Amino acid sequence: MSPTELRTLIPAEQIQKRVREMGRQISDDYHGQTIHVLAVLENAFVFTADLVRTLDVPVICQFVKPQYRQGEVLEIFFSQGPDIRGQHVLLLEGLVHSGVTTDFLMSDLRSRGAASVKVAALLDRQVARRVQLQPDYFGFLVQEPFVIGYGLGSAEQTNRNLPYVAVAS
Repeated sequence: MSPTELRTLIPAEQIQKRVREMGRQISDDYHGQTIHVLAVLENAFVFTADLVRTLDVPVICQFVKPQYRQGEVLEIFFSQGPDIRGQHVLLLEGLVHSGVTTDFLMSDLRSRGAASVKVAALLDRQVARRVQLQPDYFGFLVQEPFVIGYGLGSAEQTNRNLPYVAVAS
């Protein structure tokens, strides 16, 4: 899909401003502590890069990649088995949709002994939620069924590299 077929939903400047605000809030909340950031690939990779650079606290980054088929999670692959016992974990999502994967990951991290598990999401699509879940930090509420840009999209689609979030026009 070419950029001319897209409508900007959230401009780049607005995203960067909100990411900086979230970074300040997270830094204040975790002052004096180390955060173990666990980024959910692929949708969170741009958001993760921008957010962690705004944080004023020590950060350890790891990645997790859910494997989906027909909307259902089949497996979840960790970049390495996270040893998060007694640590503060911040799960980063580009978009929280149904909340099922996020809820599963939060439960898994707690069962591994995390001192705390919180969620930061660039986008929150609450209208699609299938579980009780509210991100601790979020950038923007959206209702559109499919968004692209700023790292968001699907495996077979281009435009993840756009600096803004868009929808097909």
